[in-house]
Amino acid sequence: MFLTRGMRIGLRIVMGVVLAILYVPLLVVLINSVNADRAFGWPPSGFTWEWWSRALHNAGALSALRTSVVVGLLATALALILGTLAAMALQRYRFFGRDAVSLLIILPIALPGIVTGIALNNAFRTVLGVPLSMWTLVVAHATFCIVVVFNNVIARLRRMGGDLEEASMDLGADGFTTFRRVTLPLMRTALLAGGLLAFALSFDEIIVTRFTAGQNTTTLPIWILDNLFRPNQAPVVNVVATVLVLLSIVPIYVAQRLSGDPSGGRV
Repeated sequence: MFLTRGMRIGLRIVMGVVLAILYVPLLVVLINSVNADRAFGWPPSGFTWEWWSRALHNAGALSALRTSVVVGLLATALALILGTLAAMALQRYRFFGRDAVSLLIILPIALPGIVTGIALNNAFRTVLGVPLSMWTLVVAHATFCIVVVFNNVIARLRRMGGDLEEASMDLGADGFTTFRRVTLPLMRTALLAGGLLAFALSFDEIIVTRFTAGQNTTTLPIWILDNLFRPNQAPVVNVVATVLVLLSIVPIYVAQRLSGDPSGGRV
């Protein structure tokens, strides 16, 4: 496609504006994490590491971080198991209602979070009679984490085809051996990418968490939201937000690199 010089300049300007809208607010959060002005006056009145020191010793933030990590890991583990099984079943077999099942698996990621949260809250408390706790939160997070694992795995299975698996079974390997020595190695980068994205999605969730967490269960995003407008905690919130931004780069970058075509690497 040929673009004139004016069109190229215009596209660059638009791209610059969009990137500025996305990343300038994040840069402001980063600057405020070392802003000596407690009220975040602009321009910053000075430089300080005091807020970082307070964040490292804030019991509430550290407890919320531990909860977020545990919930994220458990939800990701469930999503990896269920999402992989669902992807293999829908890709490898043909049965009545296959398309409907695929739609139902993907639907939770498309629904508004408040709808999912209310539905799960009613299911746990009214239908099942289960008190809200960290475990109901894990199940709730797993419902939408399954989608990213499912999408990654089924896309990889479609690109793989079934020739290598059929060759393995023709040579005498049973179904489990074929899965362990052929299918799983071919899917491993898709599983890792899906797992990283699922963990990031769980770690960041707020709305569903509000409706499905117990009273004594506080994740880090909820802690940030609750303390954002408290004068004594606001500077610490900026530090925590900065750390989360920096840490979020890692799983997203790794997942992006791993979700490519498996043919580029060795099995």
